Amino acid sequence: MRAGTRKNRIVPLLVELDNDPGAFDRLYRRYYDDVFRYCVHRLFNRTVAMDVTSEIFLKVVKNIRRFRGDEQVFRGWLFRIASNTINSYLRDKFKQKKLLQAAAEYAASNPESPQDSGDEKGARLTLLARAQLALKPRYQMVITLRFFEKMSYTEIAGILGSSEATARSRVSRALVQLRKKMTAFEKLTTPEV
Repeated sequence: MRAGTRKNRIVPLLVELDNDPGAFDRLYRRYYDDVFRYCVHRLFNRTVAMDVTSEIFLKVVKNIRRFRGDEQVFRGWLFRIASNTINSYLRDKFKQKKLLQAAAEYAASNPESPQDSGDEKGARLTLLARAQLALKPRYQMVITLRFFEKMSYTEIAGILGSSEATARSRVSRALVQLRKKMTAFEKLTTPEV
């Protein structure tokens, strides 16, 4: 599909919402997988991600009349709602503890990579999940968008409502913080010889 064709597809959907009950269903189907995958990468738990994704789309339904713009702007707006909903969910420390347990189980159930033993890979994935969940939500968001969702800096800037330079800078700072957290957690879990 050509970029020019795709860019304005969202505007007719928003106009149709009043007259066509199926318009939101098409919007939901178009973006559900992207939002759900983002939630899984931030929350490390498919069941929780399904619940949070549902909550995100409920917020979209409640606020869709306020939206103005094309599909690219809508995608940024949608991911801002998703990020805020996930951040709200993560503020609860009890939920965060359950997510860490789920992350450990998730890492243990992933298939082995050729260069790592299953235990070593699982331990690294658990360490990464712990470190990521220990970051500030704004850093969690950009790490997930850039490296798990493979979004460009331009797309991330659209979601942040900032310039591309700001998006690059935030990703860079997030990586520095992630490395620090991983090093700290590694020291806690590595037995001294």
